[in-house]
Amino acid sequence: MDEANHSVVSEFVFVGLSNSWEIQLLLFLFSSVFYVASLMGNLLIVLTVTFDPRLRTPMYFLLANLSIIDLMFCSSTVPRMLYDLFRKCKTISFWGCVVQMFFTHAVGGTEMVLLIAMALDRYVAICKPLHYLTIMSPQRCILFLVISWIIGLIHSVTQLVFVVDLPFCGPNEFDSFFCDLPRFIDLACIETYALEFMVTANSGLISVASFLILIISYVFILATVQKKSSGGVSKALSTLSAHVTVVVLFFGPLISFYVWPFPTSHLDKFFAIFDAVITPFLNPVIYTFRNKEMVVAMRRLFTEVVNYGKIS
Repeated sequence: MDEANHSVVSEFVFVGLSNSWEIQLLLFLFSSVFYVASLMGNLLIVLTVTFDPRLRTPMYFLLANLSIIDLMFCSSTVPRMLYDLFRKCKTISFWGCVVQMFFTHAVGGTEMVLLIAMALDRYVAICKPLHYLTIMSPQRCILFLVISWIIGLIHSVTQLVFVVDLPFCGPNEFDSFFCDLPRFIDLACIETYALEFMVTANSGLISVASFLILIISYVFILATVQKKSSGGVSKALSTLSAHVTVVVLFFGPLISFYVWPFPTSHLDKFFAIFDAVITPFLNPVIYTFRNKEMVVAMRRLFTEVVNYGKIS
């Protein structure tokens, strides 16, 4: 069955972002700078949390894992995009396309659930500070992380299992710079209304539901704080503002892309670039520069590395 399905179309062609050499050069420079900054910023967070014993708390454990997920998320699409920018024929094999879709949806689904775990962590820290270390124990944090990955993998596999055996007999062009399910399904040779609905319901619903859960949780936190102490609202707002910013930046493009997934437009490409390139860069910036403890810890790590180098 697989051989019959894939005998006609064994690879796909990306239309890309632009045919203009000047725009391609600008996109290459822009994306390269943000990608390298994302790698360095998120890796710095992981190293700082790992080697600084003062940061071995539930909040920083979850933050370090968010950085790992962001590293994986941007690396699943951006290197290929940079490689293809100046290629005349931007091709990807059938199974290469499937693997890319698997990783983007698995990692994206994992990040959605992890953001909910981080919102729960902030709720406990703000509303139940005396019980924080008991409720957010190391075992429970690891459980949250495992559940996040399980849900992310299930989210990805349940979609791919229905589309991987679709027949493709041409055309084989993706009007994009990466493989994603809506366009993949649209290239099939059979009617795919049921599969299109399944993808919209799966990816769109999990995005909207996760976004609403997060926003409602933040509103609930503020309402709880206001009841206990009106003066604590400003402190809670300061703490939650970084989380809200990350949530809006991450879910905004996803919801726009999957609520109306099948019509191709320049706006879809813009949202895809934003989610793949800019959001993983903004996460470490937002969480780091607004967190004095993290900044101090990074300075300590830098000083230790410099001193170690001098001794060596």
